[in-house]
Amino acid sequence: MRTETIAVVDFETTGLGPTSGGRATEIAAVLVREGVVVDRWSSLMNSGAWVPPYIQALTGITNEMLADAPDSTSVMRELARFTEGCPLVAHNASFDRGFWQAEMAQAGVASDPAHEFACTVLLSRRLWPEAKSHSLGAMTDFHGIRFSGRAHRAMADALVTAELLLKVRAEVASRFAMDLNGAEVDHALLSCLQRTPLRWLRRGLVEHVKAQKQPA
Repeated sequence: MRTETIAVVDFETTGLGPTSGGRATEIAAVLVREGVVVDRWSSLMNSGAWVPPYIQALTGITNEMLADAPDSTSVMRELARFTEGCPLVAHNASFDRGFWQAEMAQAGVASDPAHEFACTVLLSRRLWPEAKSHSLGAMTDFHGIRFSGRAHRAMADALVTAELLLKVRAEVASRFAMDLNGAEVDHALLSCLQRTPLRWLRRGLVEHVKAQKQPA
């Protein structure tokens, strides 16, 4: 069986959603395979959008920086090449999925069927409901994840999300070891668990593993 590589992604944006005219300003992707980060890539991107002052203060990404950045079309095409064939993970994935789809469409990039999102916010809520918050900063503190770089920059946040993903996979493997019956904690299982209500988490896992073992 081929070893799965997951791409953990993070967008920085102008602050608005893509349906409200928002555009991405920076993207990072971190490739995770066999429990370790094996590659990483990031770029600022110039879409011609204006970054308001409060977003500049939050991210440190200025309009002057974007003026010299590669155009958004070339960045998204490179991102598609870097993540080709990889399922995706993001923290608060509905946000990143929206920008992923919008920016790929703007760049004229065809959809890759492998690019399905799993969300570390949803998974953290199911595995650690006792946490007071499931924001990326709160999860970093909750798990004692070492943070380097500036928060709200794409690469720093993607690396932390990758570490959180590894915590999620380890927790599922440990907590449900008997139920897994040797099955991998792969992206498909995580995608199943993030949609499963907390009280039915074990049942959802068992049913997923059973279905995966059924002959095609």
